Amino acid sequence: MNNHTHPETHLHAKPHLHSESGKSETSENKNIAFAIVLNIIITVFEITAGLFIGSLALISEALHNFSDVGSLSLSWWGEKLKTKGNTMLKTYGYKRAEILIAFFNSLVLLAVIIFILIEAIQRLFHPSEITGLSMIWTAVLALAGNGIATYFLEKDAHKNLNMKSAWLHSFQDALFSLGIVVGAILIYYFHWYIIDPIISIVLSVYVFKEVYELIIQAINILMESVPEDIDFEKVKETLLSMSGVKKLNDLHIWQTDSNTRFLSAHLEIENMENEKRTDLIVEVQKEMLEDFKINHTTIQMVSVTEAEKLKLNCGHCN
Repeated sequence: MNNHTHPETHLHAKPHLHSESGKSETSENKNIAFAIVLNIIITVFEITAGLFIGSLALISEALHNFSDVGSLSLSWWGEKLKTKGNTMLKTYGYKRAEILIAFFNSLVLLAVIIFILIEAIQRLFHPSEITGLSMIWTAVLALAGNGIATYFLEKDAHKNLNMKSAWLHSFQDALFSLGIVVGAILIYYFHWYIIDPIISIVLSVYVFKEVYELIIQAINILMESVPEDIDFEKVKETLLSMSGVKKLNDLHIWQTDSNTRFLSAHLEIENMENEKRTDLIVEVQKEMLEDFKINHTTIQMVSVTEAEKLKLNCGHCN
């Protein structure tokens, strides 16, 4: 006997919820589009200036911005794609597009970081002379542009991994621009040309940590791991503590994107009337949503007598 339950918060019969969601998605897409335009302008500006004055830090920053154009475009597309409904073939819809794009964006960012580290290490041994004043003004203008883009993307960075990866790209560029401004001032006044590759190395190492964490999060979701903030054993204890539950088997907890969590379980229960079964289903749904933010719950519920008659084989169950 299968009982599939969904909390009321995910019923689509509430038009005002749809309206608020639509406004939020429109806002996210506008912010990303604005950041894309800014990054195109900054990229052209920094590459031109970097080649003219010979600054690796400026060229590195321009490469970051160039990679951002593609990554932000993917993020924009991902936000549009995830709103498509379920189909007969894609029963989860396109929600996982968010994770796939975040994973791809992180790999691109990681590749750029490695490239910059290699170039910067080479420059440590062969620092080149740079025009500090030109570098200062170029970096200040780039910092202003990246700062504005980062500010707009930060508003939505907490919503899902896709938006977080887009924000991380922009945040990294703003950090590089800030570092370049500091380095350019030191070069202008003290002629410390070696500071140019040092800044690139320090900032790359810092951002690498953020990128690594994002990649691990994306991999865990793609592997359908238990969400990191959910204690698997505590979920088991909660279900087993409910009145009428004798055994728990085949418990699985996973998520398809940053906001949609699933649970499926096989409960062996005492012999009870249908009304009490319904009450138990409601209790499971309520506890899972309130305590663990699991918003899609599927329960296979079998009584002791039914289990004996069916001779259910649960050798594969956890």
